[in-house]
Amino acid sequence: MTDATLAAAPSAESLFRRNLRDFRRNRLAMASVAVILIFVLMAVAAPLIAPQDPNETDLFRRLQPPGWAEGGDWAFPLGCDALGRDILSRIIYGARISIFIGAAVIFLATGVGILAGLAAGYFRGWVDVVISRVVDILLGFPYLIFAIGLMAMMGPGLLNIVLALAYKEWVIPCRVVRGETLAVRELEYVEAARALGAGPRHIMWREILPNILSPVIVVSTIRMAHVIILEASLSFLGLGVQPPTASWGSMVSDGRAFILEAWWVSTFPGLAILLLVLAINVASQALRDAFDPRFSE
Repeated sequence: MTDATLAAAPSAESLFRRNLRDFRRNRLAMASVAVILIFVLMAVAAPLIAPQDPNETDLFRRLQPPGWAEGGDWAFPLGCDALGRDILSRIIYGARISIFIGAAVIFLATGVGILAGLAAGYFRGWVDVVISRVVDILLGFPYLIFAIGLMAMMGPGLLNIVLALAYKEWVIPCRVVRGETLAVRELEYVEAARALGAGPRHIMWREILPNILSPVIVVSTIRMAHVIILEASLSFLGLGVQPPTASWGSMVSDGRAFILEAWWVSTFPGLAILLLVLAINVASQALRDAFDPRFSE
């Protein structure tokens, strides 16, 4: 490979470092990352920091108000639900469910999307037609209704939630990777690798993929917040994680009947969903601004 060809090929590592430096300069983004890390640490260390057993019931504490309210107890700072379970402990353990499902779905969907998008964008022809038509069909179904239908067929459960959400989530990274691959496959450094006898596998994984990862990372980060909301929606409808396992969506659902007399049962889990999703959205927008060339200076 000539010096001119090497100069034409972009340095993925140097570009990544420059974009990462721009991201770190965004104070709001770093604050959002700190919030996300707090939730992650809270989920990982749940058995150590939860003040009570999240599944322990005590009807004598039924709908006990938060610690600062009249009749409250600071041993249960956010109050108790209709079964006398500590809301704070259940929120801490519920973070495990939301973060695990969000990360698992995004990891699985992104992997499948990268494989399908690379194949469609590089080989084109009938491979592109088949994959694109499957993507179009899946995009024709509303996401939540599609997930509800799958959960109704497969039944509730942690693994089934991951599969139900990943069945359609992969189309988003697939479209991104396909579009980027179509643009990159004709560039000079790819043509040079092809002229030197490199096979399709080498070109796709060593030449194309490293230079299109930035938009894939950005899109996957943005979609994680959406997946967390979908998981909470399924749990709210009773199709997600089943009792007594703590889940933010099911906690919000449990407090619907007591929203006027015991507002804390639904409010605090709802605020946890709001805070985590907002932090992910802010961080992902900053990632987009830093890593997507169309939004950078």
